Amino acid sequence: MKHLLSLLLFFSFISASNSQNTKDVYDKALTLKADFKYKEALPYFQALMKVDSNNVDFLAHGSQVYTRFGYLYMKTESEKFGYFHKAEYLAKKAIAKDDKNAEAHYAYALALGRINENASSKTKIANAKLIRKEVDRAIELNPKQAGAYHILGRWHATIAGFNAVEKAMINTFFGGVPPGGSYDDAVKCFQTAISLEPKNMIHQYELANTYYAMGKKDIAKTWLEKAMALPVTSDDDKITSDKCKELKNKLN
Repeated sequence: MKHLLSLLLFFSFISASNSQNTKDVYDKALTLKADFKYKEALPYFQALMKVDSNNVDFLAHGSQVYTRFGYLYMKTESEKFGYFHKAEYLAKKAIAKDDKNAEAHYAYALALGRINENASSKTKIANAKLIRKEVDRAIELNPKQAGAYHILGRWHATIAGFNAVEKAMINTFFGGVPPGGSYDDAVKCFQTAISLEPKNMIHQYELANTYYAMGKKDIAKTWLEKAMALPVTSDDDKITSDKCKELKNKLN
């Protein structure tokens, strides 16, 4: 009820406000997003897009928050996919309005990445080239977009982990995938993400997990310890912390 009342309050407030007030709300929304407070940020972005559904920045950042919110707070797969597909729609709309917006391309890759996590092999492969295209574009437009490097790292690790049947499907239906798709490439991407966001636990966890997949357990333990040494300050961190514990059990 409190969440709903807050949302209605923002709708009525922004609709009657001037551009300066809208900017203030947008700045607040960005601050909440940067602090990984997606539950609090979502009503702000919903309200902003209600006021201006064609604003590329509202769409791009709103898309990212929809993806994060769905991943963190929705329980069933159908609920999660509802948010992921909403995020996909918003990102595509933003790109259509401004193809040079790095956040929009990152948002599209982020949504597709979550959609792919529990998708069939055929869907994963169908989306593989598109994710790579979007994340490459995001990095081209903003070389300091840590999240884009993270997605690219997961892309490389996912392709590297494909089994023989999946690799055969790639060659059969798509004539191969873009260059890369190795654990070494994944390591480079996660290291870049860490250099840009050294206190974001998820980057260090994924690097540790990649080394584990490579069979380099000692290096995996080193990075896992670094990840677990970081403070847990968000719901995102809580999930990552649980994953760290699972990986620690595997390494032991």
